[in-house]
Amino acid sequence: MMNNKKQGFSLKFAALILVLAVAASGLTIFLSHRSKEPAQEAPVQAPLVENLAETTQSTTSASIPSASTPSVSTPAAPLPRATEPAVSATVPAAVTNDEVLKTAMPVPGEAISAYAMDCLSYNETTRDWRTHNGIDLAAEAGAPVGAAADGTVYTTYEDDALGYTVVIRHTGGYTTRYSSLREDLCVQPGDTVTLGQTIGYAGDTALVETVMGSHVHFSVSCQDQPMDPAEFLNLS
Repeated sequence: MMNNKKQGFSLKFAALILVLAVAASGLTIFLSHRSKEPAQEAPVQAPLVENLAETTQSTTSASIPSASTPSVSTPAAPLPRATEPAVSATVPAAVTNDEVLKTAMPVPGEAISAYAMDCLSYNETTRDWRTHNGIDLAAEAGAPVGAAADGTVYTTYEDDALGYTVVIRHTGGYTTRYSSLREDLCVQPGDTVTLGQTIGYAGDTALVETVMGSHVHFSVSCQDQPMDPAEFLNLS
C-alpha cells in the first residue's frame, strides 16, 4: 500500500512538471513572436506637415515685400479748401437768415461812451479802468426807448449796476439789452415786439454810470458773445 501511495505521488508530480513545461514553452514562443514584430511608431501626418510648411511659406511671402519691387505709395492729391466768408473778429458767426434783420437806434441821441471789450475804458463814476460791453446813448429823461429790431422780450429785471433792463432776442442769434431805464417798463417777458416799438423810457438808474445822467446803456450779443452795437445797427 505504501508503494501505491508513492506511485500516485510520482504521477501527480510528473503531471505538474509537464504542465509547467508546457506553460514555459508557450511563454517562450509568445515572447519570441513579440520580439519579431516591428516596433509601431506613431503615424506621421505628412499632409498636415506639408500644409503647415505651405502656410508658413505663404505667410512669409505675403508679409515680406520683394526687395526688387519696393512699394511706393502715390500721395493723394490735396482736397480743395472751401472758401469761407470773412468774419469780423468782434462778431461771432451768426445763424444765417433769408431776410436781413432790420435794425434802428433805440433813441436818436448820440453815443457818449463807446464800446470797449478789447481794451479798457475809464469810468468817471467808479473812477477806474474797465471794459464796457455796450454804448451809452444820450437821451432826455423820460424819452421813449424803442426796440432796435423785431423780436421777443426774453426778460426784464433790475440790474444792480445798470438799473432797469429789458432783454430782447432776435432772429440770427442776436440779443439786445436796454439798461438805465425808468422803473415803468412797457413790456414783459414773452411779449413780441416790432422795430421801434416803445419798450420803456430813458432814465438814470445805472449806478455805475450816474455821472452821465439820463441815458440808455445799449448792448448787443450774438450767440451769447458780446459784439459792438454799431455793427449790429449796420446790419440793415
